Amino acid sequence: MFTPKIPVNDQPTGQIIPLTTAAVDGHQHAPTDCYCRNQAPAPAVSNRPTVQLTPGALALLVGGGTAAVLVVGAVLVSMLLAVAITAGSLAIVALVVRSLIISEAKHR
Repeated sequence: MFTPKIPVNDQPTGQIIPLTTAAVDGHQHAPTDCYCRNQAPAPAVSNRPTVQLTPGALALLVGGGTAAVLVVGAVLVSMLLAVAITAGSLAIVALVVRSLIISEAKHR
């Protein structure tokens, strides 16, 4: 889908045109390696794990996760309750309006 499409010539001319282009002035240059003289050497790789959880940190992590789940749950439940109350109110309003329309039609 995102690969480039090469147009197809409907009437071939017999000429073969390579996909790579040569330099305009005819000079071919070899690729050069980039090297910075001020570059610091790569740091040594450590064999120990990057994250070390102590029992206190693990308890804090579990407590924080639990608190986050409870807060998100409370927000979602309150949003659901707001939608339910709104739907109930609209249903009551619809019944009242229907009742008014029917009673108006009977009095004519």
